[in-house]
Amino acid sequence: MSQQQSTLKQAGTVEASEALRLEQEKVEQIVDALNADLANVYVLYHQLRKHHWNVEGAEFRDLHLFLGEAAEEAEAAADELAERVQALGGVPHASAATLESEATVEPEDEDVYDIRTSLANDVDVYGEIIESARSHIELTEGLGDHASAQMLREQLVELEDAVHHIEHYLEDDTLVTESAMQ
Repeated sequence: MSQQQSTLKQAGTVEASEALRLEQEKVEQIVDALNADLANVYVLYHQLRKHHWNVEGAEFRDLHLFLGEAAEEAEAAADELAERVQALGGVPHASAATLESEATVEPEDEDVYDIRTSLANDVDVYGEIIESARSHIELTEGLGDHASAQMLREQLVELEDAVHHIEHYLEDDTLVTESAMQ
C-alpha cells in the first residue's frame, strides 16, 4: 500500500457539481438514495453469486448460467450507480462493511439451501430492490434529476425481467420429481 495519505474526498461528503445545475440539498438526497441502491444491489450480487456457486440438481446447468448472468447484471448496475454518485459529487459506498451496513435489504445467511429456497430468497431481495428503485425514481424526478431517474428506470426494467425469470424457475412444472424434492 502506498505511503501517501492525502484524502481527496471524505466518504459521506457531497460537493454538488455546478455544471449539473442541481442544488446542494437536492444532490445530497439523491446521493443518499443512490448509495442505498448501490448497497442493496451489492447484497443481491453476492447472494446471486453464492447461489451460482452452490446450485445443484437436474436443472443445474441452466440455473448456474442464469444466476451467473444475473450476478453480472447486478454488478453492472452497481457500477452504474457508483459512477452516477461520483458524477453528482458524492462518494460511492465501496467497503464491504459500509455496503452491508447501508443496505436496506436483508441478505441470506452463509448456509446453503435447496435451490427453490435460494431462488425464493432472491425473489424477496429483488422485490425490495424494485420497490426502492420505484421510490427513488419518484424522488429523483421530483428533485429535477431526470438523468438519475432514467438510469433507475432502465435498471428497474432489468430487475423486473430477472425476477420474472426466477418466477418461471419456481413454477411447479419441473424435471425434478415431487418425491425427489421432499
